Amino acid sequence: MKRNLFALAVGLIFGLGLCLSGMVEPAKVIGFLDLAGGWDPSLGFVMGGAIVVALPAFWIARRRRAAWLGGAIELPTKQAIDAPLIAGSALFGIGWGLAGVCPAPGVVDLGFLNPDAAMFVVAMAVGMLVYRAAVAARLPAQPLVAQDA
Repeated sequence: MKRNLFALAVGLIFGLGLCLSGMVEPAKVIGFLDLAGGWDPSLGFVMGGAIVVALPAFWIARRRRAAWLGGAIELPTKQAIDAPLIAGSALFGIGWGLAGVCPAPGVVDLGFLNPDAAMFVVAMAVGMLVYRAAVAARLPAQPLVAQDA
C-alpha cells in the first residue's frame, strides 16, 4: 500500500511539472521539433532540468542495495545499441513528431478528459499489446515482463 501511495504521489508531482511547463500541449513539442519555423527551445530546458534531477538520483541509486521502500533497485545493464533499440527509438520519435505527444503527457491530458488524449492512450495501449504478442511469439519460452517502466 505504501509503495502505491508513493507511486501516486510521484506521478502527481510529475504530472504537475508537465502541466506547469506546458509540455502537455502538443504545440510546444511541435514548436521544439520545427527547426525551420518558429522554434521553441522550452522543451530543451525541460529535458535539461530532468537530466539535472535524474543524474544525482541515479548516482545515489547505484550505491544503494535497496530502494527507500525496500524493493530491489534494478538499473539497466544492457549497453549495446541494437536493431530493436534503433527501431523502437525511431517509431517513438515518429509518433512523437506526428502527434506532438509522448506517453506521460498523453496520460496527463487524459485526466483533463481530452478526447484526443483518449484516442492516443488507446492507440498506445494497443501498440503495447501488439509488442507483447510479438515478443511472446518470437520468444515463447521467455516470460513477459510483469511490470512496464
